[in-house]
Amino acid sequence: MKEFNRMRRESRRMALCGLLAALTTALLSLGSLIPLAAFACPLLAMVCLLPALLLYGPRTALLLYAGAAPLALLLCADKEPALLYAFLGWYPALRPRLSRLPRLCRPPAKCALFSLAVSAMYALAVHILRLEALVEEFAGYSAAMVLGLLALGNVVFLLFDRCLGTLPLLFQKWIK
Repeated sequence: MKEFNRMRRESRRMALCGLLAALTTALLSLGSLIPLAAFACPLLAMVCLLPALLLYGPRTALLLYAGAAPLALLLCADKEPALLYAFLGWYPALRPRLSRLPRLCRPPAKCALFSLAVSAMYALAVHILRLEALVEEFAGYSAAMVLGLLALGNVVFLLFDRCLGTLPLLFQKWIK
């Protein structure tokens, strides 16, 4: 009986993670269809990690991310939302560890993490993968505009981080 219950729990975990990986891929594909959603859809896809994180812990959430990121890179037509998820999708699983930092150090650490991930992503996309749409888009930007966009991205990321602090409470209330 004990073995049956363990197998049942593992089956539920696997089924939930499979559904969440499919939902993540579908959300990232929507980012390909709706031009302005290219940056909102990866954030929504990161929220898909929360049920796995809350129910089964960070290890399961990271395994879900590790399964969903390559799937999205293979299946999404627009690679920018998929790449953004691939470079930042692990953040909800890491967030509890960052909350252990002293209060004043948290926002700069989160902004540095975001800036490094996004800079690495765009460097990879433009210089190595040579995504033509991004190369053309960045050719028309000045350095000040790129820095302004990065600063705006940091602000949005901090707001998203705040939402990630509230959503688990709502999820736990909904489960109960």
